[in-house]
Amino acid sequence: MKVSFHGHAVVKIETSGKTIFIDPFITGNSQTDLNVSDVKPDVIILTHAHGDHVGDTVSLARENGSLVIANADLAQYLEWQGVKTHAMHIGGAYQFDFGKVKFTPAFHGSGLVTDNKEIVYGGMPAGVLVMAEGKTIYHAGDTALFSDMKLIGERHPINLAFLPIGDNFTMGPEDAALAADFLQAKQVVPIHFNTFPPIKQDPQKFIALLKNGTGKVMEPGESIEL
Repeated sequence: MKVSFHGHAVVKIETSGKTIFIDPFITGNSQTDLNVSDVKPDVIILTHAHGDHVGDTVSLARENGSLVIANADLAQYLEWQGVKTHAMHIGGAYQFDFGKVKFTPAFHGSGLVTDNKEIVYGGMPAGVLVMAEGKTIYHAGDTALFSDMKLIGERHPINLAFLPIGDNFTMGPEDAALAADFLQAKQVVPIHFNTFPPIKQDPQKFIALLKNGTGKVMEPGESIEL
């Protein structure tokens, strides 16, 4: 399994002959190394409905026939946009041909802002567990620190966790370091920082706060083999 980071909260997983993107925010992402025309996802997983996470989902899914996995409310909205979806909700898991996906709680918003300056209800935000090839990857989405992260780690031993550290909209470095302690992940990667001025952070300071496991700051385009 190959896992790569592509700026902000964009994560790519290559497993079982499938290319999976989590939160493919590419257009307008100052931190990404990707061009939309080069991205060919088989599957897209969305943590929530905000534009910096849904990103280029509709155009990518239409162009490539991608399956979009999202909470049921967001999935319905995207289906109306001509996208093939699989609806889920928090606490639920489903076995796909590439592996199992489970949605976990996250504490954040999830409104989708339309071109008409309307806010469409986007369902509840979530974190995502992707379990494939005997490994477990956790993408926390956008979230505050919450104590049930301990339960997530106890129920699902995590090989690689992606945690937001930007503060302002999500956990900051100190809370994210405590989240890593709760999760007991073998390896932790900071995400959701430096894309916009309010979330400017030094990721190495987050790494220095970690008590357990290994921390790694991934540059856009860098990958890890699991």
